[in-house]
Amino acid sequence: MKYVLTGDQTERLNFRLLEERDFEDWKPLFESTDTARFLGLDSSKSVDELCTHWFKKQFNRYENDLGGMNVLIDLSSDRLIGQCGLLVQQIEGRERLEVGYSILPEFWNKGYAKEAAMHCRNQAFELGFTESLISMIHAENIASERVAKHNQMELEEHLPSYEGIPVNIFSISKDRWKSLENEVL
Repeated sequence: MKYVLTGDQTERLNFRLLEERDFEDWKPLFESTDTARFLGLDSSKSVDELCTHWFKKQFNRYENDLGGMNVLIDLSSDRLIGQCGLLVQQIEGRERLEVGYSILPEFWNKGYAKEAAMHCRNQAFELGFTESLISMIHAENIASERVAKHNQMELEEHLPSYEGIPVNIFSISKDRWKSLENEVL
């Protein structure tokens, strides 16, 4: 599977594929209606329906070489804390590679999204997957914007409607990333 970083590790995280057994652990992500809205999902659906949709979408990505979200396991507790990965996206007729991330609410504000997103960015460039990366973020999702900015991405454009939701697209080129190699990030 191209773009999937299974088996990778960071200082605090282990990356692995999403599995059916993760369903119950992942449901708390959808208990907030903002999360469903930020992900472009129908917030009127039940938590089980939203989680089922999410799992189908991820398994479809794996099966069709469209990248995919890796489950993030905290190395110290062995608990599932979120997902992050490289995703193939079609934006205005152009294929782009995205760093996507979602962290369970219990683990927000602990730097996990930043750590995982930075690892995905570095791997995408080091492995020669792309010359530029994006993070596509709901226009009201300030926390995810902070992660993109920490990942040294800059606002590229605002789309008033991408699949029905307003998004800001943040990006970084491989050349810009290379220029940051000597900086402390």
